[in-house]
Amino acid sequence: MIQAHSLYEGSFSVDASKVFVPFDPEKDDPKDRPASLFVHVRPFLVETSHGLVVIDAGLGERTADDQLLIHHNIEKLGFDPADVKYVLMSHLHKDHMGGVVDVQDGSTRITFPNAEYIVQEKEWEAAYSSESASYRKDLFRALQRSGNLVLVDGDGELNDEISYVLTGGHSEFHQVFHIRTGGEHYFFGGDVLSEPGEIFRNFVAKYDFDGKKSRDLRTAFWEKGAPEGWLFLFYHSKTIQIGRPEEKEDGTFKLIEVAE
Repeated sequence: MIQAHSLYEGSFSVDASKVFVPFDPEKDDPKDRPASLFVHVRPFLVETSHGLVVIDAGLGERTADDQLLIHHNIEKLGFDPADVKYVLMSHLHKDHMGGVVDVQDGSTRITFPNAEYIVQEKEWEAAYSSESASYRKDLFRALQRSGNLVLVDGDGELNDEISYVLTGGHSEFHQVFHIRTGGEHYFFGGDVLSEPGEIFRNFVAKYDFDGKKSRDLRTAFWEKGAPEGWLFLFYHSKTIQIGRPEEKEDGTFKLIEVAE
């Protein structure tokens, strides 16, 4: 039984302004938004024996009745956001960080009050000192005041199921996560490996801090994870959300969609 769930927030375009604009592929024309990237945003919820885990927190989108969308999506799955024990942050760009804080009726609340928010210390320092439009400083301050922020340094383990690896690549101090629970090995590559197509395309992205490193990391993740049967979680995918490698007749691997 798959214990990972996509918390889909929607499809967006983003250009050099770093503003994420909702995009409906059925009625909006990409040609009307030149020089834009088009991405889906999908945090994940994973059930572990140590409690619920959220991986990256989304943009902070809201429902029509002003509920935080990530809360709404978790409740639709039959879970209580108050039961989330860890929020694992690959990096702090605002499309991954926006759902960290719930701002409503002039009051600011931490989104998951009983969770530890796991962030690389150097990522925190670099983001906090940056003037880039990719970051939202108001969210940093709210998270810092909450007492829920846990800064980690380098590679490590949170418990016997969850580990984190400092990779760099997309941001200088980006991290990825491994969750081994329920007989499965879930892998979240953040924005180093955010779409399934990136596995099979040898390219260097200009939007990465170190595009060559990201390219090489993607190859390494797949070469190790495919034969070991990792389940890959894709944050920005337009197609496969959760993918399992499947060996082909020639000994290479393809990726197939796994139903939640």
